Amino acid sequence: MKISVGEITRNKMEELRLVCDREIPIQQQRIDAATRSFKKSLDSTKAQAQETLQLQSAKLGKLKVELRELEDKLVKALAAKTRKEAKQIAVADSISATKDKVEELRGVVENQRARKDEYAAIISQQADELKACEEKHNQTAEQREEIEEAIAWYNKVLGLRIECGHGVKFIFTNIDANNQDKEYFFTVRHENDVYTLIECDPQLNDAKELLRELNTSNGLFKFVRTMREKFQAAVTHGTFPDIASRDQDTFMISVSAPVSSMSTDSRSEFLSQQQEHQSDEHNKNSKKLDRAKGSRAALLSPGSASSLRRSPRFKVKR
Repeated sequence: MKISVGEITRNKMEELRLVCDREIPIQQQRIDAATRSFKKSLDSTKAQAQETLQLQSAKLGKLKVELRELEDKLVKALAAKTRKEAKQIAVADSISATKDKVEELRGVVENQRARKDEYAAIISQQADELKACEEKHNQTAEQREEIEEAIAWYNKVLGLRIECGHGVKFIFTNIDANNQDKEYFFTVRHENDVYTLIECDPQLNDAKELLRELNTSNGLFKFVRTMREKFQAAVTHGTFPDIASRDQDTFMISVSAPVSSMSTDSRSEFLSQQQEHQSDEHNKNSKKLDRAKGSRAALLSPGSASSLRRSPRFKVKR
């Protein structure tokens, strides 16, 4: 049986395929082994390089530290040298300045000796003036005590009390002869150079006009005195507004008043002004005292109260 050329060729190709199939795993193993060997060699080389780099870095760090220490020592040495030179120059300048100062002090001592007698005379004169000032101070203290006594009298007899809060509240008692403890008050606020009447109890008919006059003249003492007189007159004549019209209006008058602060310190200043004007109150109310015939209301008026103040029974204990 004859075998054709195609079959021979096919058989050869099949043999070659089988040979290749056997060689491929063998070559693959060789390649894997070579790859593993190369990888191990590369890792070893890399580790050696890293170790070498670390050693070099450590040596370089030590060298940097040593160099920095040497630089610090050099800077310190230069600074010490500069300080010594500066100290020498300063000592020389100090010696020169001391010599000049000694000469100057000698002149000053001679001048002071020459002016010693003059100062002695001045001290004697100042001592005399100090003595005179002490005497004047004692007189001023006595006057202050009299003013404080007058203020205490005004608060006690005329029943004025001042409270500070949202505004300055002036509270009066001793207005109504039938009920002397009843309080009549009004509150004034000063802001942006304008006085504002915040509340008034009981309400007065002409309070708005009085407030306008206050903003025009800035006469707070006169305003307070007038308000007290209005309270007294309203109690005497029974001219308070009806209950339906008692709603308090805030009167804002746009007339600029001179700058004035209303604080706790203004209380003492206001009461001092009250003392200065008591003589005026006495003249205004002398006619009322004649008509009152010793009535209780007349005894509480400013004129009669001024006579009570002079009485030893109304002296304030010091």
